[in-house]
Amino acid sequence: MPYVLEHGAPEFGRANLDMLKEALRRAWTDMKRAPGFGFVFSSVYVGLGLIFAWITVATGKSYWLIFAAVGFPLIGPFAAVGLYEVSRRIQQGRAMDLYQIFGVVMMQSKRQLPSICAIVIFMFLFWFFIAHMIFALFLGLSTMTNVSSSFEVYLTANGLMMLAVGTVVGALFALLLYMITVISLPMLLDREVDFVTAMITSFQTVAQNPVPMLVWAVFIAVVTFLGMLPGFLGLYVVLPLLGHATWHLYHLLIEAAEAQPESES
Repeated sequence: MPYVLEHGAPEFGRANLDMLKEALRRAWTDMKRAPGFGFVFSSVYVGLGLIFAWITVATGKSYWLIFAAVGFPLIGPFAAVGLYEVSRRIQQGRAMDLYQIFGVVMMQSKRQLPSICAIVIFMFLFWFFIAHMIFALFLGLSTMTNVSSSFEVYLTANGLMMLAVGTVVGALFALLLYMITVISLPMLLDREVDFVTAMITSFQTVAQNPVPMLVWAVFIAVVTFLGMLPGFLGLYVVLPLLGHATWHLYHLLIEAAEAQPESES
């Protein structure tokens, strides 16, 4: 039986740290109930990471990392949607039908998800452009050197300044990317809504709940980094946990909005 999607963005309540804990608790339950799907969808990320890391090392050409940076935002959201769909089915008591779940994921290619993927890719490419400008600004007049092997260039005054500015600018790009996608991706699966509205709503939700949502962003960054350390293999646990938790955080925010009139009355 196909889903009947509601139109428009939902109302969201206030987020808090207890909500983040509850989202993680529900996510862990989903992982235990459907571990196979977490393995399959995580393999998309892990496989891409291992392939491009191997090609980069084998060829000695770092430009392969650009293809990886483009490939992840192009394919990654579809894998995330798969995890959202598993959590949605568990939440609604629907069957874990492999064919139907992959059918829902493939259906997203005909909806709004490709548009938001294009926005993410554009932001990545723009960040590469800005990063090259920052490098040229601070080290463009330096003596020609191999910056991938002569690390002392980064310890100069200009090198340290380049690292500082690049880190700040990169963090701002990452924050903007997080703000427009953390709520919009599950919303695009759950609702009949255009991607612009979804991104604006996601941005506003994060802006209205800065402390818990920034705590969530830091948590995502830290556990993802730790998951990548053992040859990307930790991502087999981290990515399903974050995917399921993102879906539940989205729904907990909706539940908070629905409960708000009762608490105020």
